[in-house]
Amino acid sequence: MGVAESSRKVLVVEPDNLTRREIRVACEQDGYLVVEADAGSEALRQVESSRPNVVLLEVTLPDAAGFDVCRELRKMDPGVPVIMMSTRSDEIDAVVALEIGADDYVTKPLRLRELVARMAAHPRRARLENAEAIRSRLEFRDLTIDVNERRTYKAGKEVELTHTEFDLLTFLASNAGKVLSREKILNSIWGYEYPIETQPSRPYYILAVPGIGYRFTNARPA
Repeated sequence: MGVAESSRKVLVVEPDNLTRREIRVACEQDGYLVVEADAGSEALRQVESSRPNVVLLEVTLPDAAGFDVCRELRKMDPGVPVIMMSTRSDEIDAVVALEIGADDYVTKPLRLRELVARMAAHPRRARLENAEAIRSRLEFRDLTIDVNERRTYKAGKEVELTHTEFDLLTFLASNAGKVLSREKILNSIWGYEYPIETQPSRPYYILAVPGIGYRFTNARPA
């Protein structure tokens, strides 16, 4: 199995054969490898043996409540995204699903294109959160950016930055070495325009690239 294939594996837990087949076709068209289960016990076996990257889990199963299966699944794999499916649209069901560890709750009849889009969004969000946790502290020579505490230090001394200044600096530092267009920077900071290159607290970390945008560099100027 290739890397791309193994990174897009979905477990569909659905007792209705027709619905399960429709979901399988939609997922396969989007490039997913599909593993199927029609009951809760089989679903838990598949989670352990197949290691899916996302789980679609029906609330009503022949041998167990989907909520109970979700609880057990969470004990086995706390990180895999779980999207629960149900014909019931009661708000309390959605609340319970989210409280026991599901990442999403969709009601039937399913809008298959929307369902596949939701599937793609959850692993992406998990990757972003993981990357953010890993990069919670950015260090460049005498500059340190503590992302979690939103504090910046230069040569060991804290530098006071506004909210927007901090967001700009962190965004550029997280993309060190890349030339980022002015439009991309403004979109990432919710459209707030700011004269980046003039800030005295970072005179050589952020460089203007004429006609393109800006680049964060860790090299000292000549």
